[in-house]
Amino acid sequence: MAGFAWDQVLPFVAVGFLAQLVDGALGMAFGLINSTLMVSLLGVSPAAASASIHAVEAFTTAASGASHIAHRNVDWRLLRRLVLPGILGGVLGAGLLVSIDASVARPFVMAYLAAIGLYLLFRAWQGTPEPRAPRVIAPLGLVGGFLDAAGGGGWGPVVTSNLLLQGADPRRTIGTVNTAEFFLTATVSATFLVTMGPAAFTLAAIGVLIGGLLAAPLGGVLAKRVPARPLMALVGLLLTATSAYTIWRSW
Repeated sequence: MAGFAWDQVLPFVAVGFLAQLVDGALGMAFGLINSTLMVSLLGVSPAAASASIHAVEAFTTAASGASHIAHRNVDWRLLRRLVLPGILGGVLGAGLLVSIDASVARPFVMAYLAAIGLYLLFRAWQGTPEPRAPRVIAPLGLVGGFLDAAGGGGWGPVVTSNLLLQGADPRRTIGTVNTAEFFLTATVSATFLVTMGPAAFTLAAIGVLIGGLLAAPLGGVLAKRVPARPLMALVGLLLTATSAYTIWRSW
């Protein structure tokens, strides 16, 4: 441990803590925050960044999911309908990313998500309507899993935002999507390990893992205690801001 570069790892501990705190409370942004930092500032390849993030998320989503389960934020029927399509999409996205750069489609996806974010802000401003059971679930899991693996982040923004758009309860949606993400990230990590080998994982992942595990138990508490209307507004604000930033960087 004497030769371990703690000065290089500690900034990622802070980044991992912040990203996981936001992700656990709002159901999105862990992958987006970390992939943006690793690719833009560290020069890590998109494939290696996505592999590292998913390796970390296999642990942080387990801890975050346990927190949401403990605070009764999980809709188990919705979880079952999300998991298998999400895993299938994740495997397809991981396989594609290793062979080609799928990031060219990201600005168009982000524009779509920014529009959803603005609509969620409008919904929150009008007042939160009575929750409705979402109908489009499996396609969301498939698309969310694919984009998450291919772009290093996207499960939460795609799945959480679209379920909220359909009228799902914000607290249980965030808890369910976070818990389902564990199964996705574990599968995607295994896929990257088989296709790329251990060289795909970076030193930065260690710092992100430490910070993420420290913050993971707090997400379930925050999601449970924040009322539905502010929670929807925060999701809309975060989704709009991160999507707009990604579009700006792509230009």
